[in-house]
Amino acid sequence: MGRPLFYEIMEKPATSCIIGICSAIWFYIQKKNIGYSHVGLSYENAVEGHHWRIITSAFSHISVIHLVFNMSALWSLGVVEQLDHIGLGVTYYLHYTLVLIVLSGALVLGMYHILIGRFKLEYFRRVTAVGYSCVVFGWMTILSVKQPSSKLNLFGFLSLPISFAPFESLIFTSIIVPQASFLGHLSGIVVGYAIAWGLIHGMNNFWAISMLGWIVLFSVISLKRSGAYGFDFIEIESVMDTSLPSVRFPGTGRTMQMSSLPIEGVEIV
Repeated sequence: MGRPLFYEIMEKPATSCIIGICSAIWFYIQKKNIGYSHVGLSYENAVEGHHWRIITSAFSHISVIHLVFNMSALWSLGVVEQLDHIGLGVTYYLHYTLVLIVLSGALVLGMYHILIGRFKLEYFRRVTAVGYSCVVFGWMTILSVKQPSSKLNLFGFLSLPISFAPFESLIFTSIIVPQASFLGHLSGIVVGYAIAWGLIHGMNNFWAISMLGWIVLFSVISLKRSGAYGFDFIEIESVMDTSLPSVRFPGTGRTMQMSSLPIEGVEIV
């Protein structure tokens, strides 16, 4: 017999929490009958200011099969949390999961922009992507570089050599699931290699918390400006430069200028 599940959960706390969050969101989506258009990321939505969708699309799954596949792969990749001896571990896992979510989403939008602007492929303007696969493919890639002897276990019976898993999975999902986002998966692989090879590095608790804070602030502002959700305690107004919004907190008289901030289909990722 294998080890009790409880002990495995204790060894993969971050992975377990993420799986719990994604599962809870899936349940909420099913209960409220929410569709791709409400939480997914598309170029058209991003142009309209729905930047918060980079976050919501990553944690949202519409199909239970999609959820099970992604979470099964993620559970296997949670071994990263146990590899402190090669410079990985729980802290590394949390820091670079945040990086993968943001950069893979931004890279997908950048690819769409080139395909639409340069090659006039208007199809990609409305393609809507949801799912945690960008991050899953990113961790597959990082693990294939850092620990090439590892195995990727899917559904408890399918085992793949991790050194080939990113591209094997990329081809496999593209053939078996035509709606799978090839560009979304590819973006995760690209960002994963950038992290594994040290092109993206230097994340620590300070930068992770700072990045998380900016993500929350930017998401709240984009939710407010896009009209997707109203925050009564925040008013957004244009001051000085009309291209730069500001955030005003009623009752305090304080206004923050945003110049200091860093600046038709469905695909599942």
